[in-house]
Amino acid sequence: MVEHGEIRVVHRGGSKLTSRDPVFSSDSRFLLCASGECVKVFSTSTEECIHDLRGHTELVTGVLLRPSNHLQVYSCSADGTVRLWDFTDGILIKTYVIGYPIYSIYASANHEGVIFLVTPAQSDKRSEMFQLVAVQLPQSGDQLVEARELSAVLSDVSSNPAAIVFGRGGEYIASANGLQLEVYFFKKQKAYRFPLKEDNKKGGKNTFMCVACHPKDDCIATGHEDGKIRLWRNFNHKKEYTYSTLHWHHSAVSSLCFTPEGTNLLSGGIESVLVQWRYNQESQRDFLPRLGAAITHIAVSPDGALFCTSHSDNKITIIQSCVKVSAVIQGLVKGESVRTDLMMDPRSKSLVLNGKPGHLQFYSLQRDKLLYNLDIVQQEYIHESGLQQFEVVKAAFNASGNWLATVEERKQKAAELELNLKLWAYDEQTQSFVLNTTISAPHEAQITAMCFCHAADSQTTMLASTSKDGHFKAWQLAAQAHTEDEGPSWSCDFVGAYHDLVPECCCFSADGSLLAVSFQEVVTVWSPASWELLTTLSQPPGAIRDLCFGRLSCSKYLLGTSANNLLCCWNLLTCSLEWSTSMDVSLLLADPLSENMAAFCCQAGCTDLFVFKPSEPRPLFSRKEVCSGKVTRAVFAPREEMLESCEESSQWLNHSQLYFLTQYMDLMTFTTKAEEDRLMASSKQLVIDDSVAMTPFYLLLGKHRQQENQDSLGGMSAERTPLPQGSVAIRELLQTPAHVLPSTSYLCSMFVQSLLISVTDTREENKHTEEEMESEKEEEDSEGEMESSTRPKESLESEATESAAPALTKAQARELRRVKKLDHSWLAGLLDS
Repeated sequence: MVEHGEIRVVHRGGSKLTSRDPVFSSDSRFLLCASGECVKVFSTSTEECIHDLRGHTELVTGVLLRPSNHLQVYSCSADGTVRLWDFTDGILIKTYVIGYPIYSIYASANHEGVIFLVTPAQSDKRSEMFQLVAVQLPQSGDQLVEARELSAVLSDVSSNPAAIVFGRGGEYIASANGLQLEVYFFKKQKAYRFPLKEDNKKGGKNTFMCVACHPKDDCIATGHEDGKIRLWRNFNHKKEYTYSTLHWHHSAVSSLCFTPEGTNLLSGGIESVLVQWRYNQESQRDFLPRLGAAITHIAVSPDGALFCTSHSDNKITIIQSCVKVSAVIQGLVKGESVRTDLMMDPRSKSLVLNGKPGHLQFYSLQRDKLLYNLDIVQQEYIHESGLQQFEVVKAAFNASGNWLATVEERKQKAAELELNLKLWAYDEQTQSFVLNTTISAPHEAQITAMCFCHAADSQTTMLASTSKDGHFKAWQLAAQAHTEDEGPSWSCDFVGAYHDLVPECCCFSADGSLLAVSFQEVVTVWSPASWELLTTLSQPPGAIRDLCFGRLSCSKYLLGTSANNLLCCWNLLTCSLEWSTSMDVSLLLADPLSENMAAFCCQAGCTDLFVFKPSEPRPLFSRKEVCSGKVTRAVFAPREEMLESCEESSQWLNHSQLYFLTQYMDLMTFTTKAEEDRLMASSKQLVIDDSVAMTPFYLLLGKHRQQENQDSLGGMSAERTPLPQGSVAIRELLQTPAHVLPSTSYLCSMFVQSLLISVTDTREENKHTEEEMESEKEEEDSEGEMESSTRPKESLESEATESAAPALTKAQARELRRVKKLDHSWLAGLLDS
């Protein structure tokens, strides 16, 4: 977390859901998990996020149900606080200030008012040493409470939350660290240690990975690096302990969990298989295979109805106790690296980047939810180390989002590089991208850059690509073929080169009239209309790494970064270098909705950010040490609603929000205090009703239908009576307990009749209307001469009555008479009784 004046760097959207164990509510309706700086509350039936519990200022490192109140939950964070929430209403109840970074949290029913935390060992300045401490939570009416009295329980514990667990409802606590299992008994105030050798006889690694305690028996299950599970018994005696071994996993066991009754033990690891062992009948096992990615955590609901597994691809799978998948909560897929740039899909306003192997993921930042994965490679991915397979390395959208271009490559040791350029058209019927053209071997060597022409008024759609083979190519969408079966397709329009130099990057100007291609130290500017080389721009020695045209009022500028740590700005009207400055820019990008540009600079192992306009010498915003490491992927995401920030330093955030990926694959963004306050206020609203199923009964009583009624009453024609489902009487009827109501057969006929419009009444009224019209016509004929003198007087009178009270039309008057005739006495009698 970096804090500086108004603007902060925060995790917002796309945070890791699987960094800590998820927690079920006691009735299995909700699943709570740590996500960046907030706790997300998901519905286990609909997979929707119901609440964001916001308040922490650093990463949330643990979530725990309060043992004495199943509707409340603790969360701990690296910001040194523990917060108590009412998660059904999304309300913060209390904040306990501990004062040290917290890495995990534990509690048991035996220890009322006490929580156990893992914090850095205070005596040791190095952060590798951790201790388990007990904190007595003060009884206070204040919302912010200091709780700084810590008493150490165990020293030298693991910071991994899976390595510490309570046993037998809090009688003892088991902690595994490295090659040692430590069991601390609270009554005896005594700890026993059980060490293992580094290797066993068969060469397996004995390092402890995770621990679980049986809820009723004195049995501790430990998972190890070599895939074995050990069941420890009789450990309340130092020398008489025993253990039995189970083995199915071929690699490290990452998580273990007993079911609430203790009848089954669940285990998972890198194999993506959930294994269910029968307790005391370990030869009987059940498997749930092909869960998609390595299992990192396993959790079981308190009633035993649901299991859930967290996975390394930022996914949580909810599983019924009959070992059948019932729901999947998918976050932003985090791979080892992102080969494509971060992009915004112009249609769905979603973030697009590498997802599962061979796919692009479309992720909604507003809803913080994965929309879908698009299979680019369209080949089955084989999970085997050392096997070279096709990877998506480049992608680009055109301005309207109708076309997507992707590059996939596979490099094998003995064979040549395999390259495919694919162009995808957006299909309105399927609401997805459909493969239109595949170009095998578009270049003879690796493609270094690719971009679409973003001109809105352009007659043709154009794509430029540069390659290490020394050429750049322009691809054009050809007109529709003569036959009806064939649609439009892509073909190569131009191949360009410059003095046998290798092109590194390319960029179209905002209006599409210029294409800039950098050939090592030289920038060439071409006209896409005639493919004429217009000019060349040179600069001090050093290969150009990034090129970016200015936008809007700064469209006459072209900016580039070079390998010798220079940021250069050329004026295209004078074809000369306007200015240059010395900085090691790792990434340069332009905001599509304003003149602003962002430059990420790497310095002393950290990244700094500068936001500037090419026409102004002073940066609009600068921030030192935004994050550690190098930032190589970032994007400006257009806002749905423009901010009204008056502060000069934060005005660059008004149109777009800047997201960037750190070296640890964390998606970060910049936010202002006003924006955070607005988010906090919206998260406190009671929205638990949204988790209720949309039944006709819910719609009859729900707030949505009432709102529709209010909106439509004004425009409703007078001939149709508005249905009275929003009235107090009907709501009273529907909310009255069933055992005190008369029989349904007695109520139904009268209830339905009251909602119907009587046909006989309508006919009689039509007859009356005709008679009135005839008498009016006779009066008009007889009083033709009087009309001119009386009309001004009548109009004055009508104007006076209109200003006093709006006059009813004839149709409304008829409707009023009809309503007065209706018999509602049955309902009044029912309510009186």
